Amino acid sequence: MALDHDRVETITVDSYGTLVDPSAAQKRLEARVDDPEPVSNLWRMQSIAYTMIANHIDAYQPFYEMNRDALQYALDANGVDLPAEERDEILAVYHELDVFDDVRDGIERIRDGGYPVYVLSNGNPEMLSSMVEHADIGDLIEGTISAHEIETFKPHTSLYEHAADRTDTPIENVLHVAGPAFDIQGAIHAGMQGAWIDRYDNPWGRFDGEPDVTIETFHDLAAELGV
Repeated sequence: MALDHDRVETITVDSYGTLVDPSAAQKRLEARVDDPEPVSNLWRMQSIAYTMIANHIDAYQPFYEMNRDALQYALDANGVDLPAEERDEILAVYHELDVFDDVRDGIERIRDGGYPVYVLSNGNPEMLSSMVEHADIGDLIEGTISAHEIETFKPHTSLYEHAADRTDTPIENVLHVAGPAFDIQGAIHAGMQGAWIDRYDNPWGRFDGEPDVTIETFHDLAAELGV
């Protein structure tokens, strides 16, 4: 696939793994868990799994709570016994994740090039508010769009359709940028174009087509758009 530049009117961007680095969660675990890496990895995987299961069995709860339950599962599965207060201190890292170095300058280039940018995330509104503040991008984005608004998580088509409605843009004229591959697949199936930001040199799963463009940073996306 190839990016159709002429179609792009609005850009939506994912949050965790795209704007901010969720690997900081492992650092928060290090002070409390002897072997934090498997706990951190399972926490992230289980959190994503829970959101997808919730879409299918009508078991929505805000992402912060979903993430809390996933963390508890990861601790239990690895035989780690922590009091709820310490678990919640670890979970709070999601309010202060480090922003990737290219985000602010890269999005500023895109915004100055005439493309409005919105955050489209599974995160509930409180999480997104703290993320935007901590990343210092509030002056560069038009707003945030949360799965909480329709109580449906990615990669369900309805969330991308909701984003197109919220941005007042025909869905085929929205370009969605994300690190998680399933998010790009969901956006493309809904009718958007997809820009996969591959920060870790990962392979793309071949079972369902390819992204319209693959980039490493937001500066790469700005260059692709000619701004």
